[in-house]
Amino acid sequence: MSMASSLCRATASAAASVAASPGSLPATRTAAAIAASSTSKHHRLLPFFNSARPIPQFKSHSTPSFLLCPALFSLNLRRQSPSGFTSAAADASVTPNAEEEEEELVKEAVAEILQESGVSEEEAKGIVAKSSKYVKMLRDGVRELDELSLWSSWSWMKEKELHGGPGGVEDTEELSLKTKVKLMAMEKGDNGKIPYLQSIGLSSASASHLARILPSETLPTLIRRVKYVKEIFFSGSDDQKFIGKRARQMMLHLSIPVDEDLQQTLSFFEKMEARRGGLDMLASEDASFGVLIESFPSFLSLCVEATMKSVADFLEEIGVPRQHLGNILMLYPAILLLDIEKDIKPGIEAFHKVDIFGQNIGRMVYKYPWILSSSIQENFVEVVSSLESNKVPKVSIFRAIKSLPLLLGCSKGKFRPMMMQMHKFGVKGGKLGKVIANSPQLLLRKPQEFLKVVAFVQNLGFDEISVGQILLRCPEIFCASIDNTLQRKVDFLTVIGISKHQLPRVVKKFPELLVLDVDTSVPARLNYLMSIGFSRKDIRTMVSRFSPLLGYSIEEVLKPKLEFMVNTMERPLSDVVDYPRYFSYSLEKRIKPRFFVLKSRNINCSLKDMLGKNDEEFATEYLGIERMFIPPC
Repeated sequence: MSMASSLCRATASAAASVAASPGSLPATRTAAAIAASSTSKHHRLLPFFNSARPIPQFKSHSTPSFLLCPALFSLNLRRQSPSGFTSAAADASVTPNAEEEEEELVKEAVAEILQESGVSEEEAKGIVAKSSKYVKMLRDGVRELDELSLWSSWSWMKEKELHGGPGGVEDTEELSLKTKVKLMAMEKGDNGKIPYLQSIGLSSASASHLARILPSETLPTLIRRVKYVKEIFFSGSDDQKFIGKRARQMMLHLSIPVDEDLQQTLSFFEKMEARRGGLDMLASEDASFGVLIESFPSFLSLCVEATMKSVADFLEEIGVPRQHLGNILMLYPAILLLDIEKDIKPGIEAFHKVDIFGQNIGRMVYKYPWILSSSIQENFVEVVSSLESNKVPKVSIFRAIKSLPLLLGCSKGKFRPMMMQMHKFGVKGGKLGKVIANSPQLLLRKPQEFLKVVAFVQNLGFDEISVGQILLRCPEIFCASIDNTLQRKVDFLTVIGISKHQLPRVVKKFPELLVLDVDTSVPARLNYLMSIGFSRKDIRTMVSRFSPLLGYSIEEVLKPKLEFMVNTMERPLSDVVDYPRYFSYSLEKRIKPRFFVLKSRNINCSLKDMLGKNDEEFATEYLGIERMFIPPC
C-alpha cells in the first residue's frame, strides 16, 4: 500500500473519530463538504501551505499526502498537539509566557542547526535574532503537523538521519519540540543558509531561491563571501550621502538603449527607489544590501579571489582611489560581473586612442561609472559625431564630456533642441563649442527653462544681441534658477545702491555677478572694503564704474593692491574710487614697474594715466621715447 493511501485512510479515520468527539466540528459538516470548500479556505486553515513556507516534500511521492486526502480538512484544528505545542486558534488557553518559552526553544533549535553547519555560537545567536520569519516558519510548520497528527507518517523518514538510529518512532509524543524543529529544518535542506540570508536583509522568497542555487556552498563559505562583498561596497566611502543623488542624475539623463548589465543596475535602482527612503538609502548597508544581493545573486556564487577581488584591484590600478571604490560599485554593481580582458580593457583602450581622458581614466570612472558599460562606450561615437555635425570643435566636445560625462548617456536627439535655441542667439560652431565646453549642462537643459532665463535677462534691459553676448561670456547664467539665484543677485545689487538704470551696464561689464555667492563671498569683500575706510557711497560708485570689483579675492587682489597703493604709492583711497579698474592690473607686471619708473623721474599722474595706457603710449607720454624698456626684476 502506498504512503499516500495509508495517510489518506488514517487521516479519514482520525477525522471521523474527531468529528464524533465532544467539541468537534458539527456532524452535518462532513469531510466531503469541507473538502469541497477547501479551495477558498485552505489558506486560512493551513497557513503552512503558503509560499513563504513550502510544503514538506515526500521523497517517494510527487504530490504531498496533505493534498491527496480531502478528509484531512475535517480535523478539529483546536485540539491540543501531542507535544503540548498549542494551536494559535486556542489562544484563550495559552499564556504569553508559554508562547515565549516555545519561541525560545525554536530559536535554540535553529541556533544549534547553524552551529552544526559550521558557525560559532555567537554568530548563530546573531543570525537567529535577525531571522524571525524563518523561526516563525518552522514554529508554524511544527504546529501544523501537530494539529494534523501527521508526525507518525512523516518523521520516520528523517529520524534515522537525525539520530543515526534505525528510523521510525512508535510514539510521536516522545519527540521534543527541538527535535521537531530540526526535522522541519532538515526537510528544507538548506543547511542554515535560509536563516542567514534572511538575517542579511533578503526576503523569505529570495533567501529560499538563493539557497537553492547555492546547494554546494557551505555556510561558512557563504558568510565569508558576504563579508567581502560588504567590505568592498560599504567601507571607506567619504561621500555616501551623495550616492542617491548621483544615481538619480544618471538615471534621469539616460536616453539610449542599454546592455544587460546596465539594465540589471537600473532594476536594482528601481527596487531601492520603491523602498522607504528610496535611493537616498543606497549607501546604507542595512537598507540596501539585501536588495543588492536579490538583484545580483551571482555575487554570492563568484569566486572572491578570482573575480570580485581582481576587478576591484584593476579599478585601483587605473587610478580609482580606494576610498571611492564602494561608491563606484554601488552605482554600477555589474562591474563585478564584467571580464577584465574582454569587457573592461577594450573600452578603456578606445578612450585612450582618442586621448579624451589622458591619464585620468580612473577619475572619469569615479565621476561616471557607467563609462565602463558597452552601451555607453558605443554611444560615445554617436555623441561626438552629432556635435561635430554642428561644427563644434572636437577639443570642445572632449572638454565638455570630461566636465560632464553624463552626456554619454544621452541620445543625439537629446541635444538638438537646446542647440537650436542657442543658434537663434548667434551661438554656433566655435562659439557653441566654447559655451558647451564651459557649461556642458546647458545641453541637458529643457528649452522652456532656458527661454525663461532669456526672458529674465531681457527684462533687465538687454536685447537679443546682448543676450547672445552674455550667453557666450557666462553660459552658467542660463543654467541657473531664476528664483534661487538670479533674482537674489539682482536684489543684492539693488540693496547696495545700484539703480535700475545702472543695472544693465553693471551686468554687461561683469555678467558673472549673477552667479556669484551673495551669502558669504561678496558680503565679505564689501565688509573688508568698509573696514579699511570706504563708505557705502564709495562702494556703490566703484561697483557702478567697475562691477568686476565684487568678484576679486580679498587676499590675492584687493588687500595687496590697496596696501601697495596706500603704503608705497602714498595715494588716498579716493584715487581708487575714481578709478576702480586699478584692481584689474597685475601688481608685479604693471603697477609696480610703472610706479617706480614714474617715481624715478618725479612724475605725478592719476591712476588712470599711469595704468590705462599701453606700453607705447606710456613711453611716449612720460619718457619721450617710442618704446619703453623695463629691465627684468
